[in-house]
Amino acid sequence: MEKSEIDIKNNRMKKFTVIATFGGLLFGFDTGVINGALPYMSMANQLNLTPATEGLVSSSLVFGAAFGAITGGRLSDTFGRRKMILILAVIFFVATLGCGLAPNVYYMVLFRVILGLAVGGASVIVPTFLSEMSSKEKRGRMVTQNELMIVSGQLLAYIINGILGNLVDNSGIWRVMLLVATIPAIILWFGMLKVPESPRWYASKSKYWPAYNILRTIRDEKTAAEEVKEIKTVVDKEKLIKEESTKEFSKPWVRKILFIGIGIGIIQQITGVNSIMYYGTEILRNAGFATKAALIGNIANGVISVLATFVGIWLLGRVGRRPMLLTGQLGIIFTLILLSIFPVILEGTFILPFVILLLTVIFLGFMQGSIAPVTWLMLSEIFPLKIRGVGMGASVFFCWMTNFLVSLIFPVLLGHIGLSSTFILFVILNIIAFTFVKKFLPETKDKSLEEIEAYFKDRVENDKKIKNKTVKES
Repeated sequence: MEKSEIDIKNNRMKKFTVIATFGGLLFGFDTGVINGALPYMSMANQLNLTPATEGLVSSSLVFGAAFGAITGGRLSDTFGRRKMILILAVIFFVATLGCGLAPNVYYMVLFRVILGLAVGGASVIVPTFLSEMSSKEKRGRMVTQNELMIVSGQLLAYIINGILGNLVDNSGIWRVMLLVATIPAIILWFGMLKVPESPRWYASKSKYWPAYNILRTIRDEKTAAEEVKEIKTVVDKEKLIKEESTKEFSKPWVRKILFIGIGIGIIQQITGVNSIMYYGTEILRNAGFATKAALIGNIANGVISVLATFVGIWLLGRVGRRPMLLTGQLGIIFTLILLSIFPVILEGTFILPFVILLLTVIFLGFMQGSIAPVTWLMLSEIFPLKIRGVGMGASVFFCWMTNFLVSLIFPVLLGHIGLSSTFILFVILNIIAFTFVKKFLPETKDKSLEEIEAYFKDRVENDKKIKNKTVKES
């Protein structure tokens, strides 16, 4: 193939990636925009929110996302990745309009739940689509681009919130903040009209000729033909595996992996990361910043999230998963301790809000630079092929539901026991999380999926032998 033709096909693949990852951008924007909208939305002449209804408005999106993540993958298996992303774009658009025009808290919660279904669906379908469109050599880089678009979407939300909050002196500005998300939703819908269906999905429906025709537009013809053959082999194997997967959960070592996977999902959320991503402006206001200054200060949280994600991706190839996760947990525990101490020591001083801002930035550095990337990588590594779909689904569901509970309760705790005591609770939860990681998580770096599977089998068998020996001796 001539170089110009290779460049054309590579550019076509890059174009498809950019368009599809607008789903990730919407994911990030819609989870981050509430951060700056809440102070205005809570005013008496707007939705007049209490701490409890603040939590309900923020967490309702996450509640919807938990179910969107579970159903999204299955629906895309039936109807196709491209078609489902088009449907998600419509849901993003309609639900965003509903939120931006909501006359009261009831309509707001309803449309936030619907918006959450799209967010959860995007969290599953977009990475799947990208992994199936990409070549195996570029898969990691392409899927990671979606993670970058998520944190970039959050940063974009913080920047727009900061600009609108400082330039427009109107308590109803929160409606504009929310409605901005209709623009990327429109871009996603029109863009996906020009993107083909996943060849892997066509192959799963035994439509190998359409799969080949799509692959030859983004690969050379020889590679496309070989890839279709590989996909057919994998699809046939997966059909056999599906029939056997239900029997696997009767095995103790499989149940232990499921327990660890769910634990990893929960750990990511009890760090309290989304209390900062959703309520960062409220935290800074509570520390002493005026609303407009808090909106600007919160942009720093978005910037560090993007930069730390790059660092985390770089570290994954060089540092073990387990030490990276443990180091992140220790950093978060240390930062949370300081966040619980300084509001007491520096109460009433002008320096307190700046100290709190610095600590939230450090917190997000540890979180996005170590815990977040390791979480998703380990979840993709620890589950055997036969239960990977069920295991990942259960772990992600518990991750979203823990996120929902933290988002729901955080503003209530902040309003009733204050900033310092709230962060003390997170310190306790993260000490438990650190203990869990130390005791149960194996190292998976540089190990094949088969070696990881063998490790869990041997570990459970050894534990069983020790237990039986102890019983006999007693």
